Amino acid sequence: MQFEVVLLAPAMEFIGSLEVKLKAKALRTIELLRHFGPQLPMPHSRKLADHDLWELRVRYSSNICRLFYFHHKDMIYVVTSGYVKKSEKTSQAEIDRAIRIKEQFMRGGRR
Repeated sequence: MQFEVVLLAPAMEFIGSLEVKLKAKALRTIELLRHFGPQLPMPHSRKLADHDLWELRVRYSSNICRLFYFHHKDMIYVVTSGYVKKSEKTSQAEIDRAIRIKEQFMRGGRR
């Protein structure tokens, strides 16, 4: 079963800015989301506590990045944004940004 994955502009810009091998891993992880949807397990995907957001977890060598996404209408997942992780804890500022992008998307009535 295939799921649709929509990359919003901030997510596309972020992925485009990544080093080649980390970008390839990020795109591969997005493909896993497309294929497995809600069944995508750790270490690839994790629900963020207290939020209606999930994170795609991407690692290549010592580089780590996170892509935030949410479920939208049946079989659609929307990737809002991402960031390169520099510390153990997920950045609250980046979570807040992903929430703002999600809210803007929902107000726009897309899909």
